[in-house]
Amino acid sequence: MDQSKNMARIAWQALSDKKGEDIKVIDITGVSVLADYFIIASGNSESQISALVDNVEEELYKAGYHLKQREGRSGASWILLDFGDIIVHVFDKENRIFYDLERIWKDGKDIAPEQLSE
Repeated sequence: MDQSKNMARIAWQALSDKKGEDIKVIDITGVSVLADYFIIASGNSESQISALVDNVEEELYKAGYHLKQREGRSGASWILLDFGDIIVHVFDKENRIFYDLERIWKDGKDIAPEQLSE
């Protein structure tokens, strides 16, 4: 399994473990040089968003992957975690609808969670 796919799998699982909602993985390798995957999820409250972000950071760190940049902070309605090969976006529901990253990156390929284990 390649590194970026493994990172996406770990991030997806970390978000799922903390009950992240509507988790999407988008393969953007053919669309952008920013990263290989965007992972997008929603949380229901500031505390859940913080828990989602903290769990992604922790699980990827334990696997040997280091955060390159973080945008947003506790209490934010949108936090971005840049791990180089993957970028994780965690939103509250209102801002996720407003920014609609899925539409912006529609040229990417939606990846089902089971495809991340192949």
